[in-house]
Amino acid sequence: MIGIGPDLVTPLLREPGKACRFGAPDWELLIRQARRADLLPRLGSLLSDAAVEIPPFAQVHFTAAQTFAEAQQQEMRREVKHLNAALYDLRLPLILLKGGAYLAAGLPPAPGRVFNDLDILVPRERLAEVESALALAGWHTTHHSEYDQRYYREWMHELPPLVHVRRLSTVDVHHSILPLTARSRPDARKLLAAVVPAAHLEGVHVLAPEDMVIHAMTHLFHNEELSHGLRDLSDLDLLMRHFGAGHGFWQRLFERALELKLGRPTAYGVLAAHRLLCTPVPQSALLEAQALGPRGLARPCMNVLWNRGLSVFHPPTNGWLTGRARNFLYVRAHWLRMPPLMLARHLFFKAFIARPET
Repeated sequence: MIGIGPDLVTPLLREPGKACRFGAPDWELLIRQARRADLLPRLGSLLSDAAVEIPPFAQVHFTAAQTFAEAQQQEMRREVKHLNAALYDLRLPLILLKGGAYLAAGLPPAPGRVFNDLDILVPRERLAEVESALALAGWHTTHHSEYDQRYYREWMHELPPLVHVRRLSTVDVHHSILPLTARSRPDARKLLAAVVPAAHLEGVHVLAPEDMVIHAMTHLFHNEELSHGLRDLSDLDLLMRHFGAGHGFWQRLFERALELKLGRPTAYGVLAAHRLLCTPVPQSALLEAQALGPRGLARPCMNVLWNRGLSVFHPPTNGWLTGRARNFLYVRAHWLRMPPLMLARHLFFKAFIARPET
């Protein structure tokens, strides 16, 4: 079958120079895998920086992906201006999360980063005001069923996605970084109190460095959807390489993780990035992460699951074990998201009662 082969993306994220030994079939498979993982523009930049000679037929794909990513980033900058204008009268700082934050702060994950939406963080008590202001500016709710509206508004950490009526841009309005029903419930007020101005977009704020890394880890290691897991792990790798060079970062990271009650996802993030992408992590930080992570037989079992779950998402490449690992991590994410009885009711409703919206 065309396309079957090993994960070629992860090794090149660690060591782009390995592509010098690629033949035409390898380049073809790499392009398919990297595009599926939303890593084609980033990988093109890494290969260029490593002075790898890319065959012309492959370079066309990398160049097109980078051009698309640059155009998308310009569009995101325009959307940020629209958001700022829409929320101006509320006198709230515009706080961007995830990809938008990387772009606004000019951080290493930004170049070549592909966006699906803009994520913002607001105080929970101001949600109604924010939603009204955005509605006046043209952003309106999706997920119109009564059950889905209740699911988001009563249990989750965000409103249903808001889509602009003309530009079709999507905004996710968060009031926390984990659902209200989750086993771990960090105090979002602590995150809001520590935000800092973004260096590259006026009128925008982002989470403090340690909070930004912890949020990226929490988002990845509590997420049921891992189709972009390798891209998110690559984001983490770049963030930790950048912030980790600063004095005292690692100590502050773990202190903050414990304060926010997010030690376990932080441990998973540090260990997985170090294990899979060779992120440079001091020995003391590795020991701290191991102490916060699973123990006994759970540790090697979870390592195997995350190794498979965070591999490149490309079905012809993924084997039987990868599929089973992702299924397990999907169930685990829902288990962390809701108490058992609520989870059982939710899954029953979505499987047997809910109807797709038209």
